[in-house]
Amino acid sequence: MTSTLSKPNIITGRRNFLKGAAALGGSAAMLAAINDGARAAGDPIPVGQAAPLTDFAAADGVEFKNGLTLACEEINALGGILGRPLEPYFEDTKQMGDATNVQAVQRLIDRHAVHAVINGYNIGSGAAIQDVIADSGVIYVHYDTTIGHNNLVKSDTDRYFGSFQGDPPEYWYGPGFLKFVEQLEAAGSYKRANNKMAVILSAGVYSANIANAVKEKAAEYGWEITLFETVSVPISEWGPTLAKIRQDPPAVICITHFLPADLAQFMVQFAPNPTNSLVYMQYGPSIPAFRDIAKDASKGVLYATVVGALQDEIGTAFEQRYKAKFGENAGHNSGAQPYDGCYVWATAAALAGGTGEPGNDAQNRKVAERMRALIWRGVTGVTRFVPGEQSAYTYPTQTKDSSLGMPHQFLQIQDHTKPGLLIAPSPYDTTQFMLPPWMKA
Repeated sequence: MTSTLSKPNIITGRRNFLKGAAALGGSAAMLAAINDGARAAGDPIPVGQAAPLTDFAAADGVEFKNGLTLACEEINALGGILGRPLEPYFEDTKQMGDATNVQAVQRLIDRHAVHAVINGYNIGSGAAIQDVIADSGVIYVHYDTTIGHNNLVKSDTDRYFGSFQGDPPEYWYGPGFLKFVEQLEAAGSYKRANNKMAVILSAGVYSANIANAVKEKAAEYGWEITLFETVSVPISEWGPTLAKIRQDPPAVICITHFLPADLAQFMVQFAPNPTNSLVYMQYGPSIPAFRDIAKDASKGVLYATVVGALQDEIGTAFEQRYKAKFGENAGHNSGAQPYDGCYVWATAAALAGGTGEPGNDAQNRKVAERMRALIWRGVTGVTRFVPGEQSAYTYPTQTKDSSLGMPHQFLQIQDHTKPGLLIAPSPYDTTQFMLPPWMKA
């Protein structure tokens, strides 16, 4: 596929240049200052993205494309990278999987000689694209959210010097959720009816890794896992699972399966005869289809994300710019991922004296070194990479300093006609936890 970037509105005067950067947030001003008023008028720097632009994940894939497109336009308006504009190229990973993902990235390198690949997520092992990147010597930023990335980089930090995961791996959903419930209890917002927890998962690696992390750490937080059940998906009939839950009611139901329609059906079937349990679900409730199907039964459901646009000044301003360009229904939370990833790479490259084309390992190692040292405050919070793993720190579970980790955001649906509200962690929360309507105070 060819580049689709529209011509940016180049900021030429230094005063307007820095003013424009300030409007994007303090971290963008860093790139503006490095460029020192330069116009983005040199030879374009090709940057690539391999995304599921068609098939079942196309809704997210299109937003990944939008996020990178917007970042390139804004960066070009700030002077590009030392006066060279970015020119994005896109390849479709369709149904994804390692073979398709690798082929798409290889096309970006062979056809367009991209200096970096800035992806959202692609379903697969989370460790296949890295070998193509290592062989080419370019930089790779992705949001696969997989512990497989961390393990691969640790296995050979020199070979995988250019591979970075822009968010924390899925493992941290487990201990992060347990810590969140502990904080609710400490604040007096929730009191457990017993020490029982039900964990429901699907067979995929992502769901299983999160469920296993909850199971592994539960006892440290005083929980007993009384139901640990894998369901076959897609699933529309939850009767057998609900029967087990109702027979031995837990204080918490933790579902790490993530398809929104399946999870909505759980709530529809749970609502007529609920147990006195908090209900936490993975990812699905963030999609409007979940609320559209579950309607009032969705009220009170908890969910989380380790990466998403914050509901603060910077995140809200990004949402406004994003929707002004791509439409009111555009999914800015998905677009925020490659958007921030592109800024992290571009800033590091400017600090390193420029980008490197395929085969220019020496320059790209300088870029990677700057990325490892960078603390970037973007629309998703703070990106700071774990040494030797090159995956973002998570706050507050992995670091207690909100300025040094990406916030693990917990949201709650309090009105089925509106998106979930951010209830944790502090200082990013915008509202308070509400006891679900089916629970006893």
